[in-house]
Amino acid sequence: MSPSEQDGSRNPRRTTRRMTTTASFDRRRGVFMISVAAELAEMHPQTLRMYEARGLITPQRSPKNTRLYSQEDVDRLRRIQRMTAEEGLNLAGVETVLELERQLQRARAELGRMRERAAELEQRMADEVERVRRAQRAEIVPYGAYEAEGIAPAGEDTVKIPIERTKRGGG
Repeated sequence: MSPSEQDGSRNPRRTTRRMTTTASFDRRRGVFMISVAAELAEMHPQTLRMYEARGLITPQRSPKNTRLYSQEDVDRLRRIQRMTAEEGLNLAGVETVLELERQLQRARAELGRMRERAAELEQRMADEVERVRRAQRAEIVPYGAYEAEGIAPAGEDTVKIPIERTKRGGG
């Protein structure tokens, strides 16, 4: 026996390579069959079928029509389980909560779009005001500033304001 075999050490010429692999996981992709999803969600497969019939969950289907649950589906099943077990909601209550959450999500998205549009319009308005200011290059007199009683001469409806202008450009 060689000395390395006697002390149990490996061949010193052999090197071990370690590789690191990065994998991405799509939480929306259906990958779990009903039995696995039920086990992950800690419920009976028949309960999953019942939730599907009530519209609480909608698994994807394989080409052979097998139910395929995603990680998001499993998370949703766990959440439904918590609402019924810990919060005491029945399935009608769960349906109501989930529908209200969908409506809230849509309203928040619409509010975000409206805020973006308001910001765009506000910027356009500010740009237009600045453009008008530059084009006028004069102080803007508020509408109706000289129409107050007693300012206009008797019998006249308007007031004429003389404006002195200087010629520019050496001509």
